[in-house]
Amino acid sequence: MKIFETERLIIKSLEKVDKTYFAELFTDPKILELIPQKAFTQDQITDRFNKSLNLELSDLKDQKRACGIYEKGKSEMIGLALFLINEDGEKELGYRFRANFWGKGYGTETTKGMLEYYFQEMNVDKVMADVNIANIGSVKILNKFMEPVSEFYNERDNCTDRRYELEKNNWLQQRV
Repeated sequence: MKIFETERLIIKSLEKVDKTYFAELFTDPKILELIPQKAFTQDQITDRFNKSLNLELSDLKDQKRACGIYEKGKSEMIGLALFLINEDGEKELGYRFRANFWGKGYGTETTKGMLEYYFQEMNVDKVMADVNIANIGSVKILNKFMEPVSEFYNERDNCTDRRYELEKNNWLQQRV
């Protein structure tokens, strides 16, 4: 099921054929180094993947969900758009791409599309995002759209994260 699309991308629910690419996003050292995160085990991958199948649009309002990112006209999943809820119960966006799709502007395009979806379709008042400050690419993307509000040590991932936020009113003003 399609969630939304951008100029070059379609963000939609995962299908069983996506599992290999999904697994790559949770095991490729090049990707995980920037998050940073330890590689998932096969059981963790299967569990997380199965939870993301059979997505209902209503799930995005109150559950953490992963949606696939695809180039228009192609069937190969290139990344994940992550609809998250942080420890404070706030809506949070996330994304990750397979390494050979970095540097093409897809992160910027996905972030803009996700913000639009959160504010226009889900009618959310505020969206958050956390990023490892060493992940320069994602820091640049989030700086384009959102305001940094704090930095903190992320004990689980052993890194310093920066938290960003964007309120719906500010998003609407940016678009004028």
